[in-house]
Amino acid sequence: MRKIRIYQKNTLAVQNIWRNQRRGILVQVPNASEFKFGDSVQINISGSKLIKKDGLLVLSVDNNQQLKVYSSGNTIAPLPVAVSSLKSKFDEFESTYIDITADVEPEPAAGTALKGDKILMDGDKNEIILHTQDNATFAGESIAPSASFRGIAFKEGEKLQVRMQSYADMAYASGKLYAGWPETFDAVDASVKGSYDMKDKNAVSFPTGQWNLYQAILGTTAGRDRIVSGKNAIRMQQNLSVDGYVQMNFDVPNGASKVTLWYGSYYTDRSCTFKLEYSTDGGTTWKQTGEPISDAHTTTESMNSKQAVFLMNIQGPVRFRVTKLGLGTSNNVINNGRLGLDDIAIYKSY
Repeated sequence: MRKIRIYQKNTLAVQNIWRNQRRGILVQVPNASEFKFGDSVQINISGSKLIKKDGLLVLSVDNNQQLKVYSSGNTIAPLPVAVSSLKSKFDEFESTYIDITADVEPEPAAGTALKGDKILMDGDKNEIILHTQDNATFAGESIAPSASFRGIAFKEGEKLQVRMQSYADMAYASGKLYAGWPETFDAVDASVKGSYDMKDKNAVSFPTGQWNLYQAILGTTAGRDRIVSGKNAIRMQQNLSVDGYVQMNFDVPNGASKVTLWYGSYYTDRSCTFKLEYSTDGGTTWKQTGEPISDAHTTTESMNSKQAVFLMNIQGPVRFRVTKLGLGTSNNVINNGRLGLDDIAIYKSY
């Protein structure tokens, strides 16, 4: 098991991964200062008490000797989670190290300190509390208008919280999410784009604007398509030798500091490679931003989609597209399965 400290006196958050399932529990100990973030521990539960406290599972240990540290300094990667998923399936994320990308509401004035409770809100108006105790070492540091906030998934009563471990847990700071985003691709019936290439009908109008879905359809199959919110997700074709696009045919007006999206392989398909590109001349020319991504995973590995985060500093009108590379037919050296996408979000310049 791996241990993570949180801001309650003499309480640790411990998480374990088994068969691709990550679960966490709070552990009360006499002296939490003996443990460090990233310690791997083995717990002797003899004589311990397992209780529910404020809706959270808590293991109460009588003495520190029941916890044996067998390695330290382990890298613990936070699990990106949509706020909607956290609210609907909190038991799956309870007391684990998560990553929530959201805006701070209301928008904080420059220099506003992290301490206290701050409301984090995603584009679908789902809320969670960012809680920072006044005595945290970074409580006086400034909070960004939007970021990926990493910390322990916590709950007080019915209020869900994320509790950062350090100032570095406020990652990918950016401007606020554009109004009306993310694009969830849910406002249009899937039958409108039921074939991968519909020639002169690949352009589909959504609430954010018109998108060109070339070699892409609107997928609705639960458990196979990568539906993060709503009923639809993008599904891009496999085994092609030409690139496929999910492309904006419009600009956002005030630049961009960050783009996020959720992705994964369709069902049990092989992975593939895709990249994010942008245009500042109305779609005449396109430039790549960030690195190509090739680690899409199957639904067998995890039903939770991965989140891609691209940082940039673009001023003025800009549009984006996701380009799935036409690598050809999958074989022993080529992976080119179907790709699932959902909830594409653009953040203003910062």
